[in-house]
Amino acid sequence: MNFLKIFSLLAILSFNQINAQDVKVIKYEELFEMVKQPTDQLIIVNFWATWCGPCVEEMPHFVEVDEQNKDNSKIKFLFVSMDRVKQLDKVKQFINDFKINAEVVLLDDNKRMNEWIPAIDKSWTGNIPVTVFYQNGEKVHFVGQEMSKSELEENIKVFKTSH
Repeated sequence: MNFLKIFSLLAILSFNQINAQDVKVIKYEELFEMVKQPTDQLIIVNFWATWCGPCVEEMPHFVEVDEQNKDNSKIKFLFVSMDRVKQLDKVKQFINDFKINAEVVLLDDNKRMNEWIPAIDKSWTGNIPVTVFYQNGEKVHFVGQEMSKSELEENIKVFKTSH
């Protein structure tokens, strides 16, 4: 009987591992290509990390708003983890724990932070969370702090209808 319980537990754990979203490890140039698409799709890029308290607090809002817009092809969420590559399993577990369905990438480019951070926004000090809105291949808005659900929804409403 105990063998059956242990086998069942292992099967459940294995199933969760198999279903874990793949997380692509990228450099800044790849991220740049992902957001610079000449499309009228509003791309919402959230920079976060598993160790960042404000990031963890705002993540449920982002997941909920992403879920509300999952059938809207004009809105895309892209979550950019700032964790280290050696923390990839922790990132995958975070994705499972928060039930993140949107695309998640891990930006492995810490050595060139002084190049790509100001390239994303000159006012960005490097703190996270940060959210950047792109449309038609251009940055349309930068938020350098934690966002509430209503702030996120209001920004989406403004940029979805104004561009």
